[in-house]
Amino acid sequence: MTEQSKHYAVEEVGPFASLMEHEFRGVKGKYFLGKNLGLTGCEVSLNRLQAGKGMPFLHAHRKNEELYIFLSGNGTFCVDGEEFPVREGSVVRVAPEGARSWTAGTEDLYFICIQAEVGTLSGATLEDGFRLEGKASWM
Repeated sequence: MTEQSKHYAVEEVGPFASLMEHEFRGVKGKYFLGKNLGLTGCEVSLNRLQAGKGMPFLHAHRKNEELYIFLSGNGTFCVDGEEFPVREGSVVRVAPEGARSWTAGTEDLYFICIQAEVGTLSGATLEDGFRLEGKASWM
């Protein structure tokens, strides 16, 4: 269930272990957040791939680069025919045209994937963010 207001949206997805209850185009363990959260500048998916299983196809994008942030588990990532290990703490950026796929190793592989149109970032945190007056309850 998603709670939305003028300036924020909250989605309660539940524990990452329950991601296998979600499915996208026949792929179990994938949950997209964009539509429910009203994302307008990126797409985000939460992912769990069971140990020993692999993404069943290579894919690329027309406009979006992807950032994969690995939270737990281990596996192998492939981009343009080059394979390398991934585990908790691995972060992989893939250009739109990169042919990519992945497989989980001996443990379930948990990761977040963020998609955004390549070349559109106009300012990073220091250029874009600013402090405001006011306090939250813990300040």
